[in-house]
Amino acid sequence: MKKVDELREAHVGRLMLKYFIPAFIGVFVNALYNIVDRIFIGQGVGAEALSGISVIFPVMLIMMGFGMLIGIGASVYVSINLGKKDMERAEQTLGTSFLLMIAASVLIMVVTYSLKVPILRSFGSTDETFQYANDYLDIVLGGVAFMVIGFSLNNVIRSEGNARVAMVSMLISSATNIILDPIFIFGLDMGVKGAAYATVISMFVLMLWVLYHFIKSKRAVIRLRVKNLKIDWGITLEILAIGMAPFSMQIAGSFVQGLLNKKLIDFGGDLAVGAMGIINSVLTLVIMAIVALNMASQPIIGFNYGAKSVQRIKDTLKITLISATIIAIVSFALIEAFPGFIILVFNNDSEVLYNIATRGLRLVILALPIVGFQVVASNFFQAIGKAGLSMFATVFRQVIMLIPLIFILPGFFDIDGIWISYPLADTMSAMVVGFLLYREWKRLPLIIENSDEEKH
Repeated sequence: MKKVDELREAHVGRLMLKYFIPAFIGVFVNALYNIVDRIFIGQGVGAEALSGISVIFPVMLIMMGFGMLIGIGASVYVSINLGKKDMERAEQTLGTSFLLMIAASVLIMVVTYSLKVPILRSFGSTDETFQYANDYLDIVLGGVAFMVIGFSLNNVIRSEGNARVAMVSMLISSATNIILDPIFIFGLDMGVKGAAYATVISMFVLMLWVLYHFIKSKRAVIRLRVKNLKIDWGITLEILAIGMAPFSMQIAGSFVQGLLNKKLIDFGGDLAVGAMGIINSVLTLVIMAIVALNMASQPIIGFNYGAKSVQRIKDTLKITLISATIIAIVSFALIEAFPGFIILVFNNDSEVLYNIATRGLRLVILALPIVGFQVVASNFFQAIGKAGLSMFATVFRQVIMLIPLIFILPGFFDIDGIWISYPLADTMSAMVVGFLLYREWKRLPLIIENSDEEKH
């Protein structure tokens, strides 16, 4: 129970640093999954292949969304029950969530295979890029269960205080992907298919590792037991309620990305889609660093929410907000200073792609310094059981603000209108989310006091 005592008593600052370092390494390496694929494909296959893989990005967001729906929902509920010292309920949550992961994987495979062609077309695939996108998706869909189970259970590992184990999980999996990518793409001349096979194999390795942890490892705080492999509908509803916010974020992101691809083709052609793929890769690295802060804070906030420790929650949130803002500001400065160098990492043989991506990157990140606290706020709402607020914060930016701007601004500013939609949406969202965060901060003692009453 050493991990549980640590969450209850250790100095918050030191605890955050202890959890952040492995979380950052884990999510950074995790982000390399798609980024490394894009780099190798962009350099080894070409700009059109890079655009084809970028079309798959919305589909991957949906797959990851289901992993977040179950994985984050389960991890937060496990943390809360550990805080309440209810080990039995925590293990029941793990068993229920595992079955939900399998069900979600089957659903994704069946639906996506059945609607594959219209999905790819609706997300911006053209005659020139369709075959690349189709080849990659066919293979990756076969491993969707590995992705959902692996990523979801790794979230639960982190929620029980085993941040280092979760980090090693991602290191092993991503190292597998990075090693296999050049072998399959260049050595075996498999192109896009090689990148997809490397990804699936690395996901399989991740799944085996996390299952071993919960079944055999002595480090596990909770166990995946056969007796708990059943659907508890009460737990299921808790998982879905908590996980609905990140799930909604991913689905909204997928919808926006599909719409964005269509608009990019209209105003910039296939290479504009490839440019957006590069921009997304860069932004992913920045956001993942902030997500790592959320991962570090989530078990601390969740546990102390269950234990009714208001001050520890506030201390954790304060540290997370300051750190996220620093990361966002430093990232903004570096990207604005060296945009061309970053683009050349992905592709160095297309001047058109270089020019589109360089200008797009500079414009898209104009409001990056105020994005950090928004990501933290959404996670905070989720961790204290305010899933509705977390979902609203996401939907407000992605749907209410960004989609209308993507429709309207290109008519006035051509492709630049697409790029500047992002900082405008981020600015409006920052004002709304800032107000909600301040309100919940002031009301936190009352929220915690009433949390148990609402369940009875």
